[in-house]
Amino acid sequence: MNTLTTRTRFHAAEAGFTLIEIMVVVMILGLLATLVVANVVPAGDTARETKAQSDVCALADMVRSYRVKNGTFPGSLEVLAQKDERGRSELEYLSKDPWDHAYILRVDGAQFEVISMGMDGSENTEDDISSKPKQDK
Repeated sequence: MNTLTTRTRFHAAEAGFTLIEIMVVVMILGLLATLVVANVVPAGDTARETKAQSDVCALADMVRSYRVKNGTFPGSLEVLAQKDERGRSELEYLSKDPWDHAYILRVDGAQFEVISMGMDGSENTEDDISSKPKQDK
């Protein structure tokens, strides 16, 4: 056998990764991915809650503005998106909450409340987000 051929074969065999080395790297990447996902997924829920709180507060401000202009509360939140005779409206369009549920307007005499039903989509549950402070409920 030629020495050059033997030397080339020997170096080629040493150049690659072993199966164990590749498996260790894959396991480490899997563990890192698990840690990242475990920390990122709850942040999405917090972001949805924060957006819903912001939307509820903005809608409540629009309801107050409507009441000042018209002397009465709107019959529903959809009224805020309707254009008046001058082509203006309080709201460009009425979107849904982050969980794809409609926002709700409750009017009780001189009081009102804008509500997001939260993740479960049911009214009067713990995850509801309201324009009223917690102690007023």
